[in-house]
Amino acid sequence: MKVLLVRVRPHPQSVNLQSFMVCEPLELEYVYAALKAHGHEVEILDMILDKRSFARVLKGGGYELVCFTGYITHVGEIKRHARAAKKILPRCMTAVGGVHAEVVPADFEDESIDCILWANGLDTICSIADGCPPKDVPGVYREGKAKPPLVRREDEIFPDRTSTAKYRDSYNYIYHDKCATIKTSFGCPYDCKFCFCTRVCDYAVRRLDRVMDELETIKEQNVFVVDDDFTASDARAREFCRLLRERNIRKHFIAFSRADFVTAHPDTVRLMAEHGFDAFFIGIESFRVSELDRFDKRTTVEQNSAAVRILEQAGMQCYSGLIVGEDWKKEDFDALINYLNGFEHPLVNIQPITPMPGTPLYDSYDKEITVPREKYHLWDMAHVVFRPQFLSKRSYYYNILRAYIKTSANKKQRKFIRERYGKRIYGRVKKGAAHIFMQYLGQIIKPS
Repeated sequence: MKVLLVRVRPHPQSVNLQSFMVCEPLELEYVYAALKAHGHEVEILDMILDKRSFARVLKGGGYELVCFTGYITHVGEIKRHARAAKKILPRCMTAVGGVHAEVVPADFEDESIDCILWANGLDTICSIADGCPPKDVPGVYREGKAKPPLVRREDEIFPDRTSTAKYRDSYNYIYHDKCATIKTSFGCPYDCKFCFCTRVCDYAVRRLDRVMDELETIKEQNVFVVDDDFTASDARAREFCRLLRERNIRKHFIAFSRADFVTAHPDTVRLMAEHGFDAFFIGIESFRVSELDRFDKRTTVEQNSAAVRILEQAGMQCYSGLIVGEDWKKEDFDALINYLNGFEHPLVNIQPITPMPGTPLYDSYDKEITVPREKYHLWDMAHVVFRPQFLSKRSYYYNILRAYIKTSANKKQRKFIRERYGKRIYGRVKKGAAHIFMQYLGQIIKPS
């Protein structure tokens, strides 16, 4: 079968970090490898980077199966592209997979989408391509159908990175150009109420010898470890470093971690810095005890502050995630600015709290939601989907923007980024920041 795997471009109104980063479509590279092993002819279309129109690609391809992937913000765009595929190639089959399809599959129900892959994506898509009727494939979603047991294949097959060869020079992560991605575990051992990733699957780790085998195939020097929590185990983090040394693998790594790990294991943090770890992304979430308790984060304000300083002392960057709540006033944003500027380099992502469908926070949310679920592109954790209690939406957006300008984007931090990463990367990041600035300015003028 001739198969096209598609990553759609985000809706132009979505505020997303693709202004700063474009990561490789790892899930599609896994699917590509699996389908090729079954003898199918496969192509990846990364519409974030590809300049061709979708219609032009379809008309010249003769594809029998067109498969999409995406998050909640892509649901509307995927449906639109599936309709286009059906119009241009009436006999083709369409499918959609990815984490949102696995957690909230009903969002993709549409007459233009034939198969929603909600379990065991690699096995499911291969069965479909091999000719099994979708209704007979356990991993294809139907209302009222039981979800099949989880099957893991990630230690048996590596993502085929040759499939994205023409795009690879453009894959990056914030300040890290030509950046590959890798997963060494799936899911998360924690269950923060706001977090979507904990709903996808139970926590499971890959064999580290297989991770090293895969790392040896990656040409890029920068590698983003996209585990939801790479440092869930101190012993595993140290073993990872030992194997890097044993195999003489020299890369620059970025990974997700937690503040309580950093504060409990400063020696391991220093060891990881010595083995190429340049930055951790840590979800600090809040500088208030009450909010951390509400999110069931299981860290303390003191741990958060100490973790940032430990990373700075180890020579690592801390990319922080902060959530701002419905009841925030101007003085709360003032306090946030003062808190962040207490660190040497407050490189932060500030997000209005978003009760994502599929999470416990959404199920228990008791505030007024003002953005319809069907406006999927606005559920980007940047748009304000609730009615602020003490500020207008315009003022709320203004204060988020003000917090960025006075912390991550202030004169001192701009100088630091330019000197540490060079003018070219600084220029790319500055261009991305300017784009998001204009999007927020648009929300201040006319909120969605």
